[in-house]
Amino acid sequence: MAALISPDLLKRLEQLQLFVRRRSKSSVKGDRRSGAHGQSVEFADYRNYVPGDDLRRIDWNIYGRLDRLFLKLYEEERELPVTLFLDASESMSFGKASKFDFARQVAAAVGYVALCGFDRVTVEPFPLADDQVAIAGELSRVRGRKSSLRFFENLARLKASGMADFNQALRLGAMKHRVPGVSVVLSDFLDPSGYEEGLKSLIHHSSEVQIVQILSPEEIEPTDYGDLKVIDSETGGEQEVTFGKYRLKSYQATVRNYCQRLEEFCRARGVRYHLARSDTVIDDLLLKAMRTGGIWR
Repeated sequence: MAALISPDLLKRLEQLQLFVRRRSKSSVKGDRRSGAHGQSVEFADYRNYVPGDDLRRIDWNIYGRLDRLFLKLYEEERELPVTLFLDASESMSFGKASKFDFARQVAAAVGYVALCGFDRVTVEPFPLADDQVAIAGELSRVRGRKSSLRFFENLARLKASGMADFNQALRLGAMKHRVPGVSVVLSDFLDPSGYEEGLKSLIHHSSEVQIVQILSPEEIEPTDYGDLKVIDSETGGEQEVTFGKYRLKSYQATVRNYCQRLEEFCRARGVRYHLARSDTVIDDLLLKAMRTGGIWR
């Protein structure tokens, strides 16, 4: 089984941390600052002393100046829930450089960065075939860097098959993961029913949403011309079309416009958007485009 991420890239990913604009609200202790007050070393604020408080937390310097008792408050460190919504529909297997293989690499990288930061990682593949349920269970609530090898192995076992309902998958996922955290959606976003309602649900429940739209080179710049029989990989539907070279520019413009509308939809809602070809050198996407785009620092 080929490794999803090279050892050299893993070492470079260890130096990164997922960037979030809002503090974690998880109730489980971890390495993330939260709005909760606890007993970590990060000072947060003061409050008035009340009988029964820990005398060791009184700021005696302030008492000496103001003759009043104040208690030091510290920020607790909480874990960050990270959910990876992985499009595992049959259409993701398309392309000489498979979109699904590329998506799994991105999922492995984002998951690894989160695990190194002691965040909690869950992969939600959709649709979920019967023979993939056990694997999905192993990819739920993974925590700690020591879990990374098993995490990679289970990701590599996932397969793309079946027909996905993109909007429903994200709606159900948003309801399932109610604690705000980071959600990363890896898909080609080519569902005939659109993507708007599903993303709106996810945005409503998540603190941060990142999407990576993955398209194959054949989808962006097709090279086949003439009289073609086009077969939908998910429904099996067939359609005969005549595709001449003169229609190539029109097709490419349609693809660009579709991607641009998705990007504008995301930008208007504070969602970070990344477009990647499935033949992209994974290092370039992870260490350049996604770092510049703000997914990590």
